[in-house]
Amino acid sequence: MQSLILGLVAALLWGVHDFTVRRIGAKADAAALYLIVLAMGALLLAPFAASAEGWQRLTPALTLFCVGTGLVYALGVYALYRAFAIGPVRLVAPICGAYPLLSVAIAVAQGQHAGALVWLAVLAGIAVVAQGEKGAAQGGQAAAIAWAVLAAAGFAISFDLLHKAAQSVADLPVALIARLAGFAGMLLWVVARRIPVRPALAIWPTLLLMGALDVAGMFAVTAAGAFARPEFASVTSSCFGLVTILLAWRFLAEPMTRAQWLGAAIVFAGVAALGLV
Repeated sequence: MQSLILGLVAALLWGVHDFTVRRIGAKADAAALYLIVLAMGALLLAPFAASAEGWQRLTPALTLFCVGTGLVYALGVYALYRAFAIGPVRLVAPICGAYPLLSVAIAVAQGQHAGALVWLAVLAGIAVVAQGEKGAAQGGQAAAIAWAVLAAAGFAISFDLLHKAAQSVADLPVALIARLAGFAGMLLWVVARRIPVRPALAIWPTLLLMGALDVAGMFAVTAAGAFARPEFASVTSSCFGLVTILLAWRFLAEPMTRAQWLGAAIVFAGVAALGLV
């Protein structure tokens, strides 16, 4: 039950975060935006993490494990930013929200069980949503789908690694190390690609809010590692896509066909069933 609740909290936080990404995605490069979001989140998290217990249990190997996890998570969120900058929420969100397919697949590899019929339903729902974009530019649609798939893979892998790390060390140290590692990785990318950061700095209040939402959602999923069936948090947190779709439909006037509503409903219902079998 605790894992489910933490996942729902993360879904609400990330849903608002991703809606904000969609609103500001054209104002700066995705890497510059996420670099500032990572920095803001780390600044907000640092005072709490510094006074938390568990630092003494960190070994060099475990620290490197957290660093690797942070890099994978940063890659997933960067891919999400790129996907939202290219494709509409109605296309990107259901694909990103299907990352529990991989999360539960990891759990299955560790001895859990999941029915093949539900997997098929989720994939069919994604196909329905994508089919509704036939009128869009095929190049842009394909790129958005590719980035969304990469985001889903990054989320699934990093959440599983975060749960493992949280079982050995307190949640806050794990979250801070992972975020600092993600910041370092994104900074190297920005410098190497000579990506301008000034346009992102111009909207720093919005990015501060996004940093708070992102780090709080990440912490909620990480904290589930201390409870039974932590993959349930990954499953329920995937509802962030539905939150984002509803917000974009209501406030950004992004249209949704009936078929796409049906496809999105199938995806999120199937994901929920997938995690609870």
